[in-house]
Amino acid sequence: QERLRGLYSLAGQRLTLLGESSDDDGAAVRTVTSAMIDDARAEIDEVSAGLVDAEDAASEAARDVMRARAELDALDVDIAEQSALVSQHEMKLTALRGSADAAASALAAIDDALARQQRALDAATARRESAAAELAGVDPELVPEGSSAQYAAEYDEAGRRATDAETRVSELRDRLHETEREIEALTAQTTALTRALGVKNASADLIAEEAPGVRGLVGDAIQITPGYEAAIAAVLGPRAEGVLVDSLEDGFALAERVRDADRGVVDFVIGEVAEAVEDLSGFGSLRPAPDVVTGPAGVRALLARVVIADDLDAVRKSAPQVVADPRTITVVTRAGEVFTGSSLRAGAGASRSRLELLAERDAAADRRDELVVVADSLREALADARAEAEEAKRHTSAALTRLREHDAAVAAHAEQVNRATVQVEAASAECERLEAGLAQAQAARDDAAAAAASAQAQLQHALEAPRPILDASARDGLLEALEGAREHEMRARLEVETLRERVRAGQARVQQLERQREREAAAAAEAARRAVIRRRQRQVAADVAATLPAVLDSVDRSVSAARLELAEAESARSAVTSELSAVRADEAAVRERLAGLTESVHGLELQMHEKRLHVTSILDRARSELSLEEDILVSEYGPDQPIPADDGEEPVAFDRASQRKRLQDAERKLAQLGRVNPLALEEFAALEQRHTFLTEQLADLTSTRKDLVTIIEDLDERMQTIFLAAFDDTRTAFDEVFPILFPGGSGSLSLTDPDNPLTTGIEVAVRPVGKKIERLSLLSGGERSLAAVALLTAIFKARPSPFYILDEVEAALDDANLGRLLGVFEQLRASSQLIVITHQKRTMEIADALYGVSMRQDGVSAVVGQRIADRAAS
Repeated sequence: QERLRGLYSLAGQRLTLLGESSDDDGAAVRTVTSAMIDDARAEIDEVSAGLVDAEDAASEAARDVMRARAELDALDVDIAEQSALVSQHEMKLTALRGSADAAASALAAIDDALARQQRALDAATARRESAAAELAGVDPELVPEGSSAQYAAEYDEAGRRATDAETRVSELRDRLHETEREIEALTAQTTALTRALGVKNASADLIAEEAPGVRGLVGDAIQITPGYEAAIAAVLGPRAEGVLVDSLEDGFALAERVRDADRGVVDFVIGEVAEAVEDLSGFGSLRPAPDVVTGPAGVRALLARVVIADDLDAVRKSAPQVVADPRTITVVTRAGEVFTGSSLRAGAGASRSRLELLAERDAAADRRDELVVVADSLREALADARAEAEEAKRHTSAALTRLREHDAAVAAHAEQVNRATVQVEAASAECERLEAGLAQAQAARDDAAAAAASAQAQLQHALEAPRPILDASARDGLLEALEGAREHEMRARLEVETLRERVRAGQARVQQLERQREREAAAAAEAARRAVIRRRQRQVAADVAATLPAVLDSVDRSVSAARLELAEAESARSAVTSELSAVRADEAAVRERLAGLTESVHGLELQMHEKRLHVTSILDRARSELSLEEDILVSEYGPDQPIPADDGEEPVAFDRASQRKRLQDAERKLAQLGRVNPLALEEFAALEQRHTFLTEQLADLTSTRKDLVTIIEDLDERMQTIFLAAFDDTRTAFDEVFPILFPGGSGSLSLTDPDNPLTTGIEVAVRPVGKKIERLSLLSGGERSLAAVALLTAIFKARPSPFYILDEVEAALDDANLGRLLGVFEQLRASSQLIVITHQKRTMEIADALYGVSMRQDGVSAVVGQRIADRAAS
């Protein structure tokens, strides 16, 4: 309804808007005509005719400029030729003056070099004489008597004795440790057996109470021949741990005492009874048991009809005779198997008897006593062996000291001789080099003097020659004519460009007028098209405005009827909603009750499941601990079964409270026994043995560490002495070599940390002549190479070697420095072989042999060698 009203209002507005627009504004205004375009084209033709004349005038002006430039260029060529002659004359004079000055400077430098070489020769001669005197003054008596082989043999013999002594100490220590470990194991075994024998029971309580008539335990009162303990224990059984009493009356009295105190079962053996002697000699190899037992008559009476066999085979052989004997004879083997004629007991797994434990304890105690004596003797022997080892070590140390002193003396003498020899040879070689250099310098001085005189004469002759003349006065007139021609050419070109610009502007105006005429025609056509569209839109709006009132009236009636129907539907929906709420409330109450019942049932099921699990756990425990099934457990131990009394009285009915108290008493007694670890003694013995072993190993490591520290200190001291001596010799040699490689310069070697020779560095200070810098990083490449060579040469001279390998050490040197380096090579080759890798021709010329790698025609490289001496001879 609202949309229709809005559409009606929009149609009225559209009619008003279209009615205000005029249909006559489509007529476009024409501003450009064909006459205007023709006038513009005529003006362009007139300007183009004047442009042709202007271009001809500009071409003529350009030709005038070219003629003036050609005349000026020809004059410039003549002036340049005259200027070249003047410059050549001046350069010749300058070159001759430079040659004369250079020749004079070279002559002065050679004179200075002659003076320096003469001074160096005098100093080298003095050093040679001093070195020769030092070599002659070396005392041959400084070499000690004896040879290094003798001292080394003494040291080896002392070391062998020390090693044998240490081996002896190690063997005795190992034997002592093994004996001590065995003693500790036997002690632990004895202690464990004693504790096992000391278990408290009713018999032990009677003995501890010192009751009248009690002698002690049966097992403690008898002595058994070794090897028969198991047999006697099998026969006596629990009576071996029974109580031995004096008389029968004492036995009855003690039995009543035990019964009244409720102490359990106790076996009593009467000690003083009439011993029954049975004749058991008719059983062949079987031995009567009383023959292996010493003890009271009551105990021996228990063994009166017992014979002992070695094994079951012997029992099997004598079984018919035992069965046929009217007496009840018992046969027992040494392993504890018992045969009585009507029964046979055999097998293993039973606990060991008290008699066996007593025998084992006594044997362990006897063995321990024997080992204690052995350990004492081993300790005494170990102390003696250690004393011998210490004495052998002292002898070894003394022999090593003598060997080192002898080697040091020999090395010092050889070093002194070598140093003096090297100094003499170096000084002699230096004198020879300086003498040869002095002769070469004198010849060079004569050549330099002749060159200086010749250069001075050439300069004087050049000064007397006439100087060329340069005339450039005619160039100014030609230059002014050229500038005038250029100005006329510029004006002509400007006129041509102006006319060309007017032609381009006229052509652009014609094009603009044509485009404007086309735009005006298109605008007129567009105005006519818009007028037609407005007429169509006005007709559509009028039709819509006429139709909408009737449609709006029909829509209003339909809306009123729909509103009545909507009110009735809302009333029906409210009634249904109220009924639905009541039903949902009833459903929620029912669901809540159902949830409560479900939770109760689930709780009952959980309780039943827990009870079943508890019953299953109890049954599993009964099977694992008691080996009883469910039916047997219920039929024999159920609450409907009577409970047997402990004192032998009639069984009583099951009472939960009394049985729970009985269970608590039993659990308390079990807790009083405590947890027992049967392997505790063995574990303690093993740990103690391990601790002893580690303690001894730690002591050995500590001793070894002390020895190593002593050796390290000796090595440090020796290395420090050797390093300082080598550094002093190297510094002396550096002071001798440096002036050769750096004439007039200064250099030195110093330690960065003199207090710590083993960790110090070496500082090299180099200052070439004419420079104030000493850091190597500020020197040139050649100077750094020479400084490195000087240091290496000093090391070579201080500690000579059979040969040296040098890899392109002279690559960065010029000819002068290369000559000095080759002089050093000549000194080194006198005492050592030099292997030099080089590309310098002068270095190759002084070599004895040359080796190179060449590529053959087949593309395979080959080594080519040639001895220079052989080639020169050929």
